[in-house]
Amino acid sequence: MGSKPTSTPASTPAILVGVDFGAPHFDGELEELGLLAQTAGIAPVARITCKRKVPDPALFVGSGKADEIKLLADMHGAQEVLFDQALSPAQQRNLERYLGLPVNDRTLLILEIFAQRARSHEGKLQVELARLQYLSTRLVRRWSHLERQQGGIGQRGGPGETQIELDKRMIGDAIKRTKDRLVKVKKQRSTQRRQRQRQGVFTIALVGYTNAGKSTLFNALVKAQAYAADQLFATLDTTTRQMYLAQAQVSVSLSDTVGFIRDLPHGLVEAFQATLQEAVDADLLLHVVDAANPGYPEQIHEVGLVLDEIGAGHIPQVLVFNKLDAIAPERQPQALQDWYELAGEQVRRIFVSAQGNQGLQELRQLLADTVAAPSAHAHTQAHTDNHKDAPLAPSTQSD
Repeated sequence: MGSKPTSTPASTPAILVGVDFGAPHFDGELEELGLLAQTAGIAPVARITCKRKVPDPALFVGSGKADEIKLLADMHGAQEVLFDQALSPAQQRNLERYLGLPVNDRTLLILEIFAQRARSHEGKLQVELARLQYLSTRLVRRWSHLERQQGGIGQRGGPGETQIELDKRMIGDAIKRTKDRLVKVKKQRSTQRRQRQRQGVFTIALVGYTNAGKSTLFNALVKAQAYAADQLFATLDTTTRQMYLAQAQVSVSLSDTVGFIRDLPHGLVEAFQATLQEAVDADLLLHVVDAANPGYPEQIHEVGLVLDEIGAGHIPQVLVFNKLDAIAPERQPQALQDWYELAGEQVRRIFVSAQGNQGLQELRQLLADTVAAPSAHAHTQAHTDNHKDAPLAPSTQSD
């Protein structure tokens, strides 16, 4: 995953908690959660894991493990507890009361990082929508200090429930306004895509697990200045540039998209639908993989799940195994180009180092050959025909 960012003195000390329910992707070292925490400005001071068949309905981990977490937090002076899994509003509330500390989960952590990193107007709107939708399910936590009592005969409520109802209405209104504003932005982006499609421009989208090096590869291919760093979610906003392929004497459209991650909050997948639409409408996906990460097969699988969810699973892919220079000597590939089985099909794979400028010429040649193939022209033309009479946006109605 790359080196861990160093924590600043202002970082909030936190306990990391992971629960193994038998899933194959369980991160026993909580490595990814730690990287997420540090990216959000939180300093992990201790980590604790446990095994359960099912979550405890009240405390997620059960009272015994909750006691261990409380003791560990006291020992290390932790000011927050972070769970690697999503917590229900009730579990989150119960844990906070039991531990006497703020408790958050992986979903909120990702939302916070997205909120810090969003730069474009569309990106900020999408993050705001996802945060509002997340918050709307957890309003009961915000007003626990207010009295909630039985009213008169046939009545329920009190100042607490009144405040909750007001807050629900306010958040509901804010969600509707944000969705309406996103519809307008989606129309503008859709219009730009339709113009490219009508011109018959071959479109390529970079996709992949976060921190696989997509933005570094994007910059190397088009000499752009998109932000790239060795951290999770360095890029949130889609950037599109023209790339000239001298070998085929043609220009193509290349887009850098937001990185995916395991258990990406569903609300974010929905909220970033417009941004991810660049991948849905692409003629070819460059699926960038961190080849130096031993867990890359699972990361490829997770990216595939999100691509299927947004309707891009059928688009042809080329697997770009990046960070060739960081692969251990005993794991170096025998050939820089070969085939890789993906979802039961053989897809082209190429090894590169975007940072070390290795294999980029070969990648350009591979792209030129792909664009020049008759099937590519047929696919582009079909893509254009399918969108000629398409609506400007997926929906002009807000929920």
